[in-house]
Amino acid sequence: MYTSTVVYPISANPPTLGHADILRRACKKFKHVFWVAAINPNKTSAIPQEIQLAMMNDYVEHYALDNVTIANVAGSLMRYAIKMKVDFILRGVRNTSDLQAEMELSAGYRGINEEIETICFFANPGLVTISSSLVRELVTVGEKIDQYVVGGVAEKLYQLFDKKTDD
Repeated sequence: MYTSTVVYPISANPPTLGHADILRRACKKFKHVFWVAAINPNKTSAIPQEIQLAMMNDYVEHYALDNVTIANVAGSLMRYAIKMKVDFILRGVRNTSDLQAEMELSAGYRGINEEIETICFFANPGLVTISSSLVRELVTVGEKIDQYVVGGVAEKLYQLFDKKTDD
């Protein structure tokens, strides 16, 4: 069994199968994963925090992951990582734009604490086109989103946006 711990932050606006794929892979590599909805004060979330956490929990239950703690984090992610005594911060990368942004973010994290390393997992090639904004856009116009999220998340999104699909 691995002994390292990691924090894996996402926007959770909403969490997608792409996020879940990285979470599942992280659960196989780390003793414990802190999966957090990172609250960005510069962005407005379309989904209330309590629903974000419930959707994240849908994935944990769906995949029967027993080494995950779900939380939301406002403020400095690195300060949260220090408080939780993790070894790594995990970031997901879908493309070169993500990679550039993650490299810059990693440099900022190292300026706060050099002991906690930032690592990246590359997205599963079959999931790279899935984004939270795509899912939100589809659900707001009443399209099916089952191929992008687990069933419980789809139900919560249809209810939140008061939409039903046409099939």
